[in-house]
Amino acid sequence: MVERIKTLEIEALAALNRAKTLADVDSVQVRYLGRSGLLTELIKNLKNLPPEEKPNFGKVLNETKVKLEAAVKEKKQLFQERNTEQKLKAEIIDITLPGEGVKRGKLHPITSTMEELVGIFSRMGFSIAEGPDIETDYYNFEALNIPKFHPSRDMWSTLWITEDTLLRTHTSPVQIRVMEKKKPPLAVIAPGRVYRRDADVTHSTVFHQLEGLLVDTDVTFGDLKGTLTAFLHAVFGKDKKVRFRPSYFPFTEPSAEVDVECVMCGGSGCRVCSGTGWLEILGSGMVDPNVFKHVNYDPEKYTGFAFGLGVERIAMLKYGIDDIRLFFENDLRFLRQF
Repeated sequence: MVERIKTLEIEALAALNRAKTLADVDSVQVRYLGRSGLLTELIKNLKNLPPEEKPNFGKVLNETKVKLEAAVKEKKQLFQERNTEQKLKAEIIDITLPGEGVKRGKLHPITSTMEELVGIFSRMGFSIAEGPDIETDYYNFEALNIPKFHPSRDMWSTLWITEDTLLRTHTSPVQIRVMEKKKPPLAVIAPGRVYRRDADVTHSTVFHQLEGLLVDTDVTFGDLKGTLTAFLHAVFGKDKKVRFRPSYFPFTEPSAEVDVECVMCGGSGCRVCSGTGWLEILGSGMVDPNVFKHVNYDPEKYTGFAFGLGVERIAMLKYGIDDIRLFFENDLRFLRQF
């Protein structure tokens, strides 16, 4: 029996030496040391030996088992280290290769334009006010001197939700909300989204406006002209001419459209300005006394001016864009240019 143990030991060690993979080592381990392995079977037969042979046989058997287990462990460790080394070589990073740059997001042209315009008025002393996108008829029209069934309501192509609620057609309702809570003097701007039933290359159902209001004692049309001229020079350059044309808005009297010298042709006339040399930029005027009455301002004591402009219009002129729909299509080829 002792000879049989020695023979198995030699066979097992020889099989381990021939092993070329970790799977080969596992096979040797199962064949000789597994639950039904050759060496395990000899251990099971130990009980059948005469008592005088058991000590020597058990000693040799145990020594062989320990030796083979150590040999298997050593062989497995060798293959595991070799596999790890091969895996590391396969996954090695070549630090000499050029890296891939991290793509950074950029501000949408509407956002950057809005921030620029807000910044200009903030430096002039205007504070920022906000209001709800869903408005009531009162704030959007009546408090702005546009009573029910007044023909001027047709100017706004309103998107009604119910008989009394709507998606705001301008940010002027914010001015009413501010005046209800605060007494003069005040100077605020109201940037935000507005909504109208209008969509083509120069109009969008959803677009952005920035409206402003200044109220105090002794505010004149000259203050309006000076403020808006300084604003347009800050946006388009001090070399651009600015002009005011009489116009009509229900909530201001007198009212004026404000034009700036065409940024494309410098006033000589082109397709963008329809050959006039001028670009219409914003509407403005002195606040109508009827508006003050809705917010309990004394029109005999206070005067003020208001103005409003389309942010998309400014962005289109600044960046030379001829189709407003490009702002809302989310085409990365377009947005990456800014």
